[in-house]
Amino acid sequence: MHDVFLSIFGLAERPVRYIPPPIKFLFDFLDEQAKTLEIDDPEIRHTWKNNSLPLRFWINMIKNPNFVFDISKPTTVDSCLSVIAQLFMDSCSYDDHQLGKDSPSNKLLYAKEIPEYKKIVKRFYEDVASAPSNDTDFEHLLEKISNRHNKCFNSLNAARELLRYAVKHKVRLMDNLEEYDLESLSDDLQGIMERLPDD
Repeated sequence: MHDVFLSIFGLAERPVRYIPPPIKFLFDFLDEQAKTLEIDDPEIRHTWKNNSLPLRFWINMIKNPNFVFDISKPTTVDSCLSVIAQLFMDSCSYDDHQLGKDSPSNKLLYAKEIPEYKKIVKRFYEDVASAPSNDTDFEHLLEKISNRHNKCFNSLNAARELLRYAVKHKVRLMDNLEEYDLESLSDDLQGIMERLPDD
């Protein structure tokens, strides 16, 4: 388990930990939103980051290796993976869990390791926050991914789905654009919608 934590949170990388640009971008975005909304509680920021990466992505991969690999998952393996997923959730939690004799066995199994793993998670978030922000690297990465997969996606279908969404939520979109002094975008969107066929 220790090696898994070190790998997931980049501490196994030497000499310098690499912070992937999408993670840096996402976590900076969450921090900016907290600042904009005047949310000073560090637990809320920590929870947002947990829910966007470790709990949403990594727990899914740990608990469901069959999502990635062509394997079957017997019941006994599923039970073991549930214990590991619980360890991961407890380690990412901001609060300290008080364990006692009535605590479930899956929480007691790794009780001694959790404080160390909590430090690893906290250090990862601090390192991401202190890493230099480079929007150009992120844009180049997105461009490279886009170019690599440009034959796989139909941009007309994507535009059609965006327009369906815009039509469905037209009033709210227009109100939000006007609220943020983006009337020109509101006018552009209105013009596009007027030219759409009625189907």
